[in-house]
Amino acid sequence: MFDTLQGRLQSAFKNLRGKGRLSEADIDTVAREIRVALLDADVAVSVVREFIARVKERALGAEVSQSLNPAQQVIKIVNDELIEILGGETRRIRYAKNGPTVIMLAGLQGAGKTTLAGKLGLWLKEQGKSPMLVAADLQRPNAVTQLQVVGERAGVTVFAPEPGNGVGDPVQVATAGLAEARRTLHDVVVVDTAGRLGIDADLMQQAADIRAAVDPDEVLFVIDAMIGQDAVVTAEAFLEGVDFTGVVLTKLDGDARGGAALSVRSITGRPIMFASTGEKLTDFDAFHPDRMAGRILDMGDVLTLIEQAEKAFDAEQAAKDAEKLMGGSFTLDDFLKQMEAISKMGSMTKIMGLLPGMGQYKEQIENFDDREVDKIKAIILSMTPAERENPKIIDGSRRARISKGSGTQVKDVNGLVDRFFDARKMMQQMAKGGGMPGMPGMPGAGKRAGAKQKPQQKKKGKRVSGNPAKRAAAATGAAPAKDGANAFGFPAQGDQPFELPKELKDLM
Repeated sequence: MFDTLQGRLQSAFKNLRGKGRLSEADIDTVAREIRVALLDADVAVSVVREFIARVKERALGAEVSQSLNPAQQVIKIVNDELIEILGGETRRIRYAKNGPTVIMLAGLQGAGKTTLAGKLGLWLKEQGKSPMLVAADLQRPNAVTQLQVVGERAGVTVFAPEPGNGVGDPVQVATAGLAEARRTLHDVVVVDTAGRLGIDADLMQQAADIRAAVDPDEVLFVIDAMIGQDAVVTAEAFLEGVDFTGVVLTKLDGDARGGAALSVRSITGRPIMFASTGEKLTDFDAFHPDRMAGRILDMGDVLTLIEQAEKAFDAEQAAKDAEKLMGGSFTLDDFLKQMEAISKMGSMTKIMGLLPGMGQYKEQIENFDDREVDKIKAIILSMTPAERENPKIIDGSRRARISKGSGTQVKDVNGLVDRFFDARKMMQQMAKGGGMPGMPGMPGAGKRAGAKQKPQQKKKGKRVSGNPAKRAAAATGAAPAKDGANAFGFPAQGDQPFELPKELKDLM
């Protein structure tokens, strides 16, 4: 969503880099470019005005003029101010001391409240809570049925005594839902309320009546992050009519300009608490202002990446895999398990987007086809247990059978097997302290303390290959890619082969 804003900000900072001292004119130029970038992203004019004023005030002060690297200091100031606009600190749910905690959802129709109720229910369940969803949206056709389906997918209890479709009293349903939660010992109640296509008195009155009846601990205003400047008007109306305590942004994976995220908190004074970034129930998490600011400035979001990896990977299994790798017994079965764990983290496009400096590789990342990962899985699953255990036995006839079973070509099977051996050899070398091919190992890694090192003998020169690709690979110490694939096992895509950025390679 923030691609356009990210690109414009990077362009604004580009002219600052390399300057030992910044003049007032330099700062004015950068401030003007940042102002245009924010306005183009649909950020409210009043928010932009205040933001630029604070940035200029700090940039013209001592913290920049006396800095050893003034350009980086200006970027730090912009980062600090973005974090402040987005809320400063992460706002957590305030749970009731004597349960159940009641969370009420409010917002316009189409913002994604019902789906979000399921996402929130699953998130609460993962936090160790016992949530119950209450179907109090009795106006929209099939809203009750939708909540029941979403709740079932999330594995969360749904209280739906009325069929909806214009039948039933939403206030009575919300009250009965709270009583049922107390009876069945659910510690969190999420009340899904009705929305309208626009702001009207009936909508606000119904939401206000439900709030008065259940006295919620949190009222979350659910807003579509793609509605642009209308976000401010809608948020102000709901603040006056319902007085919400927090904001949830939905559809952050869309291609809109994202101004709502940067405007709502500043205009309403209410924190953004959650963000929804996709259609899956797991595409939902707490909103962290510092991490979002990092993404906007192309600094990455490594903390979120680590958290996702911790959920996807089993620590004990990872330790066993590491031992197997060092012992040379790492098999294609182990590799398949790791591939499946990575898939749980989401698409490769999203994973790579969380790494620092990926903004300059947007086009390559967006063109990456996640189906290539599925192809690798299909090839491995088409092998027998013996073949996955010992790929060396895979001869020509076996490769033909595997390619037929996986719906791929023989060259795809050849490439995967060859690259598996190359990767295993490389990882063993890294584990023992040898470093990446063509690069020195970590100082002291893989060596016994105090052990004497044998003097290196001068090797005889090798014959230079006449193949340009092999000659270039030999110069860098890397194995040449096979069948048009890159070194990490992903086949070429279109006319341009996908090449992982240097920053990602350095982290692997």
